[in-house]
Amino acid sequence: MNPRNLTERVSLLGAQDFDRRSFDELIPLPDGTSYNAYLVKGSEKTALIDAVDPKKIGVLQWQLQGVERIDYLVVQHVEQDHSGSVPWVLERYPQVQVLCSPKAKSMLIDHLHIDPERIKTVEDGETISLGDRTLEFLHAPWVHWPETMLTYLQQEKILFTCDLFGSHIASTQVFATDKGRVYDAAKRYYAEIMMPFRPMITKHLKRLESYEIEMIAPSHGQIYDEPGFIIDAYRHWVLDEPRNVVLLPYASMHGSTQVMVDRLITALVDRGIEVAPFNLTVTDIGKLAEALVEAKAVLFGTPTVLVGPHPSVVSAAYLIAALRPKLKYAGVIGSYGWGGKAPETIKSLTTSLKLEWLDPVMVKGLPREEDLSRVDSLAEELARMMKGE
Repeated sequence: MNPRNLTERVSLLGAQDFDRRSFDELIPLPDGTSYNAYLVKGSEKTALIDAVDPKKIGVLQWQLQGVERIDYLVVQHVEQDHSGSVPWVLERYPQVQVLCSPKAKSMLIDHLHIDPERIKTVEDGETISLGDRTLEFLHAPWVHWPETMLTYLQQEKILFTCDLFGSHIASTQVFATDKGRVYDAAKRYYAEIMMPFRPMITKHLKRLESYEIEMIAPSHGQIYDEPGFIIDAYRHWVLDEPRNVVLLPYASMHGSTQVMVDRLITALVDRGIEVAPFNLTVTDIGKLAEALVEAKAVLFGTPTVLVGPHPSVVSAAYLIAALRPKLKYAGVIGSYGWGGKAPETIKSLTTSLKLEWLDPVMVKGLPREEDLSRVDSLAEELARMMKGE
């Protein structure tokens, strides 16, 4: 698509990737994604904020064909979906100077082999004049890499946020007009990418309170011309207490664990607890991550494979620990043939979360009624704990 004007001096560049279905060879992309770049024209100088994924470099080349001069290339984040086409920009515009955080400089050299002489580092709060327009740089480490920064265009009151406040959506619409769709996509994006960094995001949200922001322009997804919509959503996801929701990732090989899972869901719902079950053999891990944002407890359901948990449950436990959600309680139910240590293995994978663990319910073979009564007791205990009774 051609450049589209956000204001008289700011244009949206970049590419919509409608066909991409996986990110980092891990994250499903049901709605594709975008790689947003922004051209800011001052009375004296011009700046390009971020670039595009190398797979879409042809789109950026087309959009810049009529731009004779770029003075600054602002690299807010070194990950290649934003910076992979930086070498081409430097070749196309030999006078351009890269602006980035001090931590980003060595990363640009390592990841993209950029000439150090082309890079100027900017300090937190530093400004660069484009003539009648001024860019202010806000260091924002760990949203989600250590070198990340944001850029504030003072006159237009536009905050360029790179990955922060982003969403994986490919769309011909510039602004976030479909609030329901965008909210779901942004929540999923937060869960998959930003949730491990909640303490840092809390600090950044507090700092942004002192800025007058009329537009938020992330590097993935649509632009927020009503910035309070996404800022309020982040405050809820980051700061609010989790709800009485139980995440239930599970696998079942021969049906025994499935019987226990079905009983557990019924027992929890009867006690007023919402359950989000995920059969790991067919689930979308992005949806699982999204459910984690507000869940208060996780219960793993697993059969025993070679004395340990099912590999898909191992993977889920590892992912949940890495995402660092606001979970408080955890437990394990499942079955085994002759023995094993599935609960101990799952617990060891999630020690970083400092969860309060309930006693596991593991059954030899197909569960009998007395085994299912133990599942009911687990549900009763968990419901009581979640409700603070």
